[in-house]
Amino acid sequence: MIPVNSVLQVGSFPEVMQAEINRSLKTVQLINPHEPAPAGSYEAILTRSNTPIPESLLRQIPNLKVIACCGVGYDNLPLDYLKAHRIQASTTPGVLNDAVCELGIGLLFALLRRLPAADLFARSGEWQAQAFPITTTLAGKTVGIVGLGRIGQDLAKRLEAFGVTIAYTGPSAKQSSYAFYKSAVALAEVADVLILTCPGGPETERMIDANVLNALGPKGYLVNIARGSVIDESALISALQQNRIAGAALDVFENEPQLNSAFIPLHNVVLSPHIGSATRETRQAMTRLAIDNLEAFFNHRPLLTPIH
Repeated sequence: MIPVNSVLQVGSFPEVMQAEINRSLKTVQLINPHEPAPAGSYEAILTRSNTPIPESLLRQIPNLKVIACCGVGYDNLPLDYLKAHRIQASTTPGVLNDAVCELGIGLLFALLRRLPAADLFARSGEWQAQAFPITTTLAGKTVGIVGLGRIGQDLAKRLEAFGVTIAYTGPSAKQSSYAFYKSAVALAEVADVLILTCPGGPETERMIDANVLNALGPKGYLVNIARGSVIDESALISALQQNRIAGAALDVFENEPQLNSAFIPLHNVVLSPHIGSATRETRQAMTRLAIDNLEAFFNHRPLLTPIH
């Protein structure tokens, strides 16, 4: 059992997630993490990976022992503070792989086959006057995956069915039949498509810079389903404006939900409002796993999916 009002729920949750929370526990809610914490003796925080948790909030909760985060990323958490104060934390890996991979492949085809433009072309009546421009096939391409973790590996398995060659980069080589490249630049040089599935954080901040984009080249495509921080957005916008890469599909952004207005007029970019895990089934599973981690903590059991 999770004691009533022992959990501070930080940030806003979609209705489907809030319903799952309400079925299992009674929380105290704090929508804005930069506002003072409501009075209470909280041992746990329940939040989402898109909600930054500042140290200033944690200092107001002296009894805090655990943070359960709905999402696979944890760059929203002050990890040094948690470690120093022996506060446990968990995420929800695995349960969102299907949805994120589905969106990644959907964005890839939307980009290569220009599906948003094709939809507008058919609706506008332009089809009666001329044929839609010829696009690009995925089959036979080399797809480079930046970050062959859980999502990257699941994405690679799905992509194999489309007749592509897969290569990857990451901190180190894995036991895999895919070709490994030591850097994103080296991978971009051989890739027709570069898909980002790596974690956010200081280690990957602006990893995809002008050098990587230049290596990808004017026939190369970029898909980001990782974190907005992984890309140098100014360099990407410049590359798209000057056609130094063929196009990009982006589900995440540097300052989301505030979108850089320079993306709007570009015809070689597909934009998506960070919906990688945004299916009803996935959000329910994520919330359930976060609650299961809280239940494990309050029942003096190890967290199911801790951040190590």
